Amino acid sequence: MFASNLLAGKKILITGGGTGLGKSIGRRFLELGAELVIAGRRKEVLDATAEEFRDALPTAQVSTVQADVRDAESVEAMMEEIWRSGPLDVLMCNAAANFIARTETLSPRAVDAVLDIVLHGSFYCAIAAGKRWIAEGRGGNVISTVSTPTMTGSAFTAPSAAAKAGVLAMTRSLAVEWGPKGIRLNCVAPGLFPTPGAWEQLYPPGSQVEPQEKSVPLRRFGDHRELADLYSYLASEGSAYINGEMIVMDGGRWMQGVGGPSFRAMQDWNEDQWQAMRGQGRS
Repeated sequence: MFASNLLAGKKILITGGGTGLGKSIGRRFLELGAELVIAGRRKEVLDATAEEFRDALPTAQVSTVQADVRDAESVEAMMEEIWRSGPLDVLMCNAAANFIARTETLSPRAVDAVLDIVLHGSFYCAIAAGKRWIAEGRGGNVISTVSTPTMTGSAFTAPSAAAKAGVLAMTRSLAVEWGPKGIRLNCVAPGLFPTPGAWEQLYPPGSQVEPQEKSVPLRRFGDHRELADLYSYLASEGSAYINGEMIVMDGGRWMQGVGGPSFRAMQDWNEDQWQAMRGQGRS
């Protein structure tokens, strides 16, 4: 679909790039010629992913930086380290946190665990990169991962829906404010793209009234390559006139009305069922 050098000459940072969708997208960026930096809290995970990339793509330019996006000082240190070898061209705000819980049972700490990573982390990273681009008089590109509950809401994952709605508002606000400076910002709202580990925690057995793929008009899950190609397009110059948008890639799922009642079965759970799920999560 794309020329093999589509992203050649571009230096791209992915937060939360060591696992899941971030990892799949990072590999695609490398295949298309980008220089990749992956960031996260767990150095051993980042290093293992970088080594995996180098084994699969011997010419890959990939480096790692340990950082905690919840901490503004850590984000600043990350950007300083990255900029020493040259400025970023693209920032992908991908680090996220989410879990299922009855909202009335959440502690402030539980709420903050999501807001700090998703909303504050995206803000810290966008500002840290943006102020450097502006000071240098160069353009930039921020792509943030959000979700369709930014439009529909979502039972039992209210902090994530609220945080990602905030990221969308940040994106559109800065798209207008920074557009004249050559900096553009966009979001992607992926649908059902299963990843090991996280999938089972987010959609535990018994949480759905029907198989998940039945909630998608196309009747299938998304393929990671499909999503990675969308991000690659947004990272490329071919998308240079797209600014302040949220692109949904979910096979039409949100239009079928499942964004809100995705966990419909759980609305009728009793206390024993909730406790059993919480016990599963700790195992």
